[in-house]
Amino acid sequence: MAVGRTPVQPGLLSSTAGFCEGRLAPNSIYAVLHRECRVLFPDEMFTDLFAEDGRRSVPPMIVAVVMVLQRLEGLSDREAVERFAFDVRWKYAAGGLDFDHPGFVHTVLVDMRARLAASARPNRIFERTVEVATQAGLIGRRRVLDSAPIYDAVATQDTITLIRSAIRGLLRAADHVLRAELRARLSSGDAYTSTDKPVIDWTDAAEREALIDSRARDGYALLAVLDGRALPEDVAQAARLLATVLGQDLEQDGDVFKIARKVAADRVISTVDPEARHGHKTVRRSFDGYKGHVAEDPDSEVITATEVTAGNVGDAEPAAELLDDVLQAPGPAERVEVYGDAAYGTGPLLAELAGAGVEAMVKVQAANAPAGRFSKDAFTVDLQAGQVTCPNQVTAPIRPKPDGRGTAGFGAACTACPLAVQCTTARNGRVVTIGPHEEHLAQGRARSAEPAWLARYRATRPKVERKIAHLMRRRHGGRRARVRGRAKIAADFSLLAAAANIARLGVLGIMSTDGGNWTMATA
Repeated sequence: MAVGRTPVQPGLLSSTAGFCEGRLAPNSIYAVLHRECRVLFPDEMFTDLFAEDGRRSVPPMIVAVVMVLQRLEGLSDREAVERFAFDVRWKYAAGGLDFDHPGFVHTVLVDMRARLAASARPNRIFERTVEVATQAGLIGRRRVLDSAPIYDAVATQDTITLIRSAIRGLLRAADHVLRAELRARLSSGDAYTSTDKPVIDWTDAAEREALIDSRARDGYALLAVLDGRALPEDVAQAARLLATVLGQDLEQDGDVFKIARKVAADRVISTVDPEARHGHKTVRRSFDGYKGHVAEDPDSEVITATEVTAGNVGDAEPAAELLDDVLQAPGPAERVEVYGDAAYGTGPLLAELAGAGVEAMVKVQAANAPAGRFSKDAFTVDLQAGQVTCPNQVTAPIRPKPDGRGTAGFGAACTACPLAVQCTTARNGRVVTIGPHEEHLAQGRARSAEPAWLARYRATRPKVERKIAHLMRRRHGGRRARVRGRAKIAADFSLLAAAANIARLGVLGIMSTDGGNWTMATA
């Protein structure tokens, strides 16, 4: 299929431009796309996705505009193509197309997403919005980081459903010869052709345990058949999933397999979407799925980067990728500032920011101790001298460990200490643990308590929270994933950020110049 070309000259009397101009605000996203869509998303921008000859596709510029409006308004594929066919604003946004411009089927959107995903630049629509904002001078050297849960689009499965689904997936992936060999090893009598749970008395503990044991034996028997074989990738992937499910939830008690009385740290919660995970936004608020991470320029409120991770990944882990444009850029005259809440106040991230010369406007969680006793902040840690001084002015040496950590134990000094009741109840006295990034954490905690620092933080940090709220407010928006798998959800989240950026650029008065550059409209 060859790349299609957007009509250059709409009909004089049939164009939607004359009808919409004056009825839509000049800074609305429809008006911005109408003025700038041919420069913002030219057909040539998508040439690499298509063949050099063949049947012409729907013009990529039109598809890009529809995709942006679809994500902004939270529509399904079918709803989006229907809106393009009958909503005059959408045709106006696509360059002022004629009222009777033909629509297209919803599979065109599916095909475009697949082509983008397979390309070298899958997020080019979002990247284009950042490029435009940069050319217009809207992207500075300050960044604000935040994340939000993205609920997965599948049901969380219990252990027996996970095991049966993984076995069923392996049988489905195998060819008919291997499938027959695998089925010959099944001993439970379960055909694994239905998603329905086996019919047992679920109130009977013995029956439940027998069910778990029999299905676990089926799973391990199938893995034994495949052990050491060269397998096609889809079969190998299904076998790895089965092995993961069996290993995370089961333990062997003698000759019997039982559900382990623990929760695996990286537990797969669904075989339909194996990358989804249990996550916690706060101590009391949990969710299943993924996290969407953003970096925002707090002055223009333009999103500069996005990432999607599993729900159990810490907020600070993808921070380096989100900040790549400011961390990797050659030394600027203007100082780089990064803002983030306490979830980003980790030792490794603070050390990386300090090494790059970045001012870390990141909160660091205050040190605490049980029952209101002295926290680590009450002790004086002298890393150069290799010692720690307690509130009673007793000094203990830091004993280093191979992993870069260390401990300072006060031992017998705590026995006769008048402050012991406020410090520790340990029989061997108070022990202070020193982390590998202790210096950066201590500096961060000290900064977080300064009034001037807090004033700057409070004036800037909330801007990204508002942006997250904008991204998550739609029925089919960012809060609930519409697709499965981290890569697809990341592409969808990136497109949502692109739509939000274009809406923001419209408010700021973005416009292209004859030379192909971008600037802000003067008042």
